[in-house]
Amino acid sequence: MLAACSLPDTEKLIPQPQKARKDLISREDLMRLRELRVGPNLFKLPMFIAAMLALTWLAWSSESIALRWLSYIAIGYLWMSIVTFMHDGLHGTLFVRKWLNWVFGVLAMTPLLVSYVAFKEDHLEHHRYNRSPQDPDAFTMGKRGFLDFVLFYAYVLIGAVLSLVHFNLLYPIQKFNAKSWTIWAVEMVIRIAFVWGLVTWASANGVLAKTLEVWLIPFAFFSLFNSARFIAEHYGTPWNVGQLAGTRTIVSNPLHSYFWNNINWHIGHHLYPSVPWYNLVELHELLKPEIEAQGAIVDKSYTAVFLAALRGGPETEERLEASLAARREVDTPAGADLPSGA
Repeated sequence: MLAACSLPDTEKLIPQPQKARKDLISREDLMRLRELRVGPNLFKLPMFIAAMLALTWLAWSSESIALRWLSYIAIGYLWMSIVTFMHDGLHGTLFVRKWLNWVFGVLAMTPLLVSYVAFKEDHLEHHRYNRSPQDPDAFTMGKRGFLDFVLFYAYVLIGAVLSLVHFNLLYPIQKFNAKSWTIWAVEMVIRIAFVWGLVTWASANGVLAKTLEVWLIPFAFFSLFNSARFIAEHYGTPWNVGQLAGTRTIVSNPLHSYFWNNINWHIGHHLYPSVPWYNLVELHELLKPEIEAQGAIVDKSYTAVFLAALRGGPETEERLEASLAARREVDTPAGADLPSGA
């Protein structure tokens, strides 16, 4: 079953200093790739939720410490699956009906205790100003002062806690209008009701400690997975040059691509955020000539990029330029011309 995507052209809001986006792929291909399909979400989303419930039951009932902790890790990994579905929803590419994207987003973020409306507005701003001084998510770039190091490594270790503070408090105070505050207040009521109901039920049944364990320990693993993914998507890419070169695609492995809904094919997503997750691989193939021409970064491993970022620490524009120059020397055969803008 196919449904034509009736979304506004959100891409036109995103500056492209290298090349007009209309020239990157044909309009016919773009319209085809924007079509929303029911099947991929109808199959994967219930399966992932069922797997999380089964793993939660296993962690709850198992006497094996090893099995419980493996379940916690797997649940945290699958939370990344749910969040990448939510991410499609905030771009309007999960469900045809706009209100369903909102409902899913709010419900998905409630157990994580993060405001969906704040995340949505922050993320769209990130797309608009990707890897530039106006990007609200460009915290890796600074002057390598003491606070830059604190923020960078704190995000790696306790990114979920920092996200709670940022999305529930700091970003709303800085950016919200009356409409956003109203939505935020409704979300807050839902989150309070969720926590109150869960804690009340668990306390009444004498299982509060176990309930908090199966809820919060996977949350810690999700935080680590999310920090690694988030940093790898843009760290070490050119600064303030637009969407294409300022984003990294990670070919990764089929496991991550499948369970994290192709978020690793990130260059195409930043160029065309109205293309749903199941069409990102084809989009990448169509964009490959331009990706190569612009010298955009495609790497093979989340782990390798993340470990390199941990070694490098917070960025400065000078260190970044030196790093990119060294990378070009390695990647460019002797005597070959560098791509324009690389």
